[in-house]
Amino acid sequence: MELQLLLMASSLAVFGSSWAQQDGSICIKANAQSCGECIQISETCGWCSDEKFLSAGMAKSTRCDDLESLKKRNCKIIENPRGNITINKNIPVTVRNKGVTEKLKPEQITQIQPQKLTLNLRSGEAQTFGLKFKRAEDYPIDLYYLMDLSFSMKDDLENVKNLGTQLMKEMQEITSDFRIGFGSFVEKTVMPYISTTPARLLNPCQGNQNCTSPFSYKNVLQLTDKGDEFNRLVSQQQISGNLDSPEGGFDAIMQVAVCEEQIGWRNVTRLLVFSTDAGFHFAGDGKLGGIVLPNDGRCHLENNMYTMSHYYDYPSIAHLVQKLGDHNIQTIFAVTEEFQPVYKELENLIPKSQVGTLSSNSSNVIKLIIDAYNLLSSEVILENSKLPEGVSITYKSICKDGAVGTGENGRKCLDISIGDEVQFNISIEAQKCPLHGKTEVITIKPLGFNEEVEVVLNFICDCQCAAKGEPNSPKCHDGNGTFECGACKCNEGRIGRVCECSKDEVRTEDLDANCRKDNGTDICSNNGDCVCGTCECKKRDNPLEVYSGQFCECDNFNCDRSNNKLCGGHGRCECRLCVCDANYTGSACDCSLDTSTCLAKNGQICNGRGVCECGTCKCTDTKFQGPTCELCPTCPGVCTEHKDCVQCRAFQAGEKKDRCEQECSYFELVKVKDRDKLPQPTDQSFPLTHCKERDANDCWFYFTYAIRNDTKEVYVVEEPECPAGPDIIPIVAGVVAGIVMIGLALLLIWKLLMIIHDRREFAKFEKEKMNAKWDTGENPIYKSAVTTVVNPKYEGK
Repeated sequence: MELQLLLMASSLAVFGSSWAQQDGSICIKANAQSCGECIQISETCGWCSDEKFLSAGMAKSTRCDDLESLKKRNCKIIENPRGNITINKNIPVTVRNKGVTEKLKPEQITQIQPQKLTLNLRSGEAQTFGLKFKRAEDYPIDLYYLMDLSFSMKDDLENVKNLGTQLMKEMQEITSDFRIGFGSFVEKTVMPYISTTPARLLNPCQGNQNCTSPFSYKNVLQLTDKGDEFNRLVSQQQISGNLDSPEGGFDAIMQVAVCEEQIGWRNVTRLLVFSTDAGFHFAGDGKLGGIVLPNDGRCHLENNMYTMSHYYDYPSIAHLVQKLGDHNIQTIFAVTEEFQPVYKELENLIPKSQVGTLSSNSSNVIKLIIDAYNLLSSEVILENSKLPEGVSITYKSICKDGAVGTGENGRKCLDISIGDEVQFNISIEAQKCPLHGKTEVITIKPLGFNEEVEVVLNFICDCQCAAKGEPNSPKCHDGNGTFECGACKCNEGRIGRVCECSKDEVRTEDLDANCRKDNGTDICSNNGDCVCGTCECKKRDNPLEVYSGQFCECDNFNCDRSNNKLCGGHGRCECRLCVCDANYTGSACDCSLDTSTCLAKNGQICNGRGVCECGTCKCTDTKFQGPTCELCPTCPGVCTEHKDCVQCRAFQAGEKKDRCEQECSYFELVKVKDRDKLPQPTDQSFPLTHCKERDANDCWFYFTYAIRNDTKEVYVVEEPECPAGPDIIPIVAGVVAGIVMIGLALLLIWKLLMIIHDRREFAKFEKEKMNAKWDTGENPIYKSAVTTVVNPKYEGK
């Protein structure tokens, strides 16, 4: 009984393995040779570390399968490590109660939570965590005012001279910790951007205007909390000049961003106000001045002056975006209405930037800055550092009042006020383990803010059971591998289920792949065993029936049968295909090449209307049928069929006269003098048909259609038989006489009708005359002109 149960269990295990392979599980298809390789395929894959799991003949890769299949296959120990999240630093966001006057330092304020996490990632399994952001009240602000000092900005400079104290006063309502700085720019100090003549270098302006020498960028005032100092230094500034309209503002923005120490940036909200009434030069424009070196993105301030404008080209927009983002700088473009469209396009390219319309003399600059700051600070956009290869990240934002954000693929929330809290759900997924190292670090932060979240990524690339492996185990073919997780992990140069094979003996490391035909799923076509990458075919009970071929894909007993005989009894079976004897063909050698059964009475094969296949006529002309294609149920008749072609070939007439050569050259034409010369059935050994047809002239023509030795022949009488023509004179005389007689008859009828009409009118007159009775005493036509009236009052007295 126990032996029967053991055999049944083995059969089920082999069946389960075969079923899993045929089912095409992605876990089995990957052909994993270790637990570590298996768990990296998909989160649905598990590794069976049960030592007794595999039956004889089963590949080691079948230990890796989907979890449900492993359970059905009675695996007792399944390795299935899962990912998890650990929060390492979780300081709550700063909440300041009303009435609290204590001033916190920037590093004491927390706006994002948590601050550090560790994610253990398994391939294909996403890990999701929440991130909270809340704008803190009274958060410090650094604002740097960068101004174009070309000659067209002369009026604007006058209005900016008192900007410091006025802006400090306005910003007090937003924050108690506000600092302001000032810088200016003109253009690169080379031709053709400025005039390099000595006089123009001293005073680039025309007429009596007193201007300062041109310069690229000057840091006038480091960030300070003294508004009067801002006013004093700005009041000392002078306008300069250049030759072309676009300015060198990009050079200045780059230096403001990267020169943190000289500008005095703190780790607080950083605002850059860029004020101009012109366009800008960007990467590539420097070639006009012979400058070809790309901007290096480094600080080159000496004595607060940019000294390398003649050496490095303007930065590109992408370069500026990178540096502004790296240094958490939010940009406000204060430009005149004329250049609004240009800078609006720039705003779309630079995250956390705003464009405001500057009045012609910059009188509205303070309102512009306040409005732009409110828009920027009410917008929260998350960004992450570069992800390791194979890692993806997705965002879902839950914004104000629980609304789901849709901007920037879930990374953005709008209209966020101070004290509002927003939530982001972030999912990180790894598709594979990194090539170098198993730990990576990425950062996530809101654009324009200095705070960030550090995310440590630990990749699960191996199973815990691998740490308990037994090196050089005797279970692995004389110590040729490490026994771990229930299987052998082979040493270098060895492969196989128990490391029994040398790599030099096989074509590829995937032994089973060597035994699969055309990258299929069946090993040795299920007709043999794979031994070190070579198929050893099974033997059958009948010694005459054998498997053969590189993949045991051939045999000599599975060919097609006919009449219950292998290859119809007319051939032999080789690799599941019949090799037929002479005079036989077909997949089962059931098609005879003998054509005697297709001969018609006239000696032709299929009457010349088909081909003989497997001893049976296959009519090529679909109109004919029958054993020898002799019947044509739908044919109009031989005579009618060939009438038009005979007429056009013999008499150059008929419907096919114009296309006779194309359509009527299929027979040979023979003309005879009279009907007696036409072939007769008694004289011929081939089929023929006598025809009599009428043409358009009502003439009869005679022909005979015959087929002799596969050649179609038509014998036709040279002259058609036409009826005698009519006698014209009697016909004309008869027609004329008929016309005259008809005319006379019409005249007589007309005369008779007139006589009858006259008689009727006369009789009517006589009748009326007899009936007239006139009063001779009074003319009925006469009427008297006198009217007599009797007076009723008069009684005759």
